[in-house]
Amino acid sequence: MAKEFKASIGESIFSPGQECPGFLSLKSGVIRVTLAGASGREVVLYRVKPGEICLQTFSCLVDGRVYAAEGIVESNIEGEMISPKEFRMRLENDKDFRQTVLASVAVRFTEYQELVEDIALTAFDARLAKVLLKLADDEGFVRASHASLAAETASGRAYVTRRLSAFAERQIVEQRPNGVSIINKSTLERIVANER
Repeated sequence: MAKEFKASIGESIFSPGQECPGFLSLKSGVIRVTLAGASGREVVLYRVKPGEICLQTFSCLVDGRVYAAEGIVESNIEGEMISPKEFRMRLENDKDFRQTVLASVAVRFTEYQELVEDIALTAFDARLAKVLLKLADDEGFVRASHASLAAETASGRAYVTRRLSAFAERQIVEQRPNGVSIINKSTLERIVANER
């Protein structure tokens, strides 16, 4: 039986070493999944939105693993928590549920491939430009610290600070106390287009 599940912005809903309580089917909100290294540096693996699956949860439920990453609520979430036993039963007996889960896993693996490609093969300025464009609101403002931009780009905070300063000198962005304003979106888009 599915149980109603709610959590607020900033709450950690799973962390490394924790056993999986079940499969969360999101109705609203966003969960940011991050992986931290021994150095304390973080990388954002992906975000889970309604209709999507968390690969960490999937691995735990299918293979009996514990979580290796952390899931933080990025915007208030509501959904249903399906117990591990019911998840396995539905995966086995409900064709539509199984197809939805497997299709979502396939999409998530494609995103992982893109993340690895970005980190290994894409120039840093292109990665940073892509993240700024992705996180910008309708007014072109990115509400993020240099540390969170470092996690988004799989890099260090000091390097993000240096590259943002270079972008600001070129009048592509303007740094503000609580984030970054995009001044020249088309230049950022050109930087992304010339990735390597």
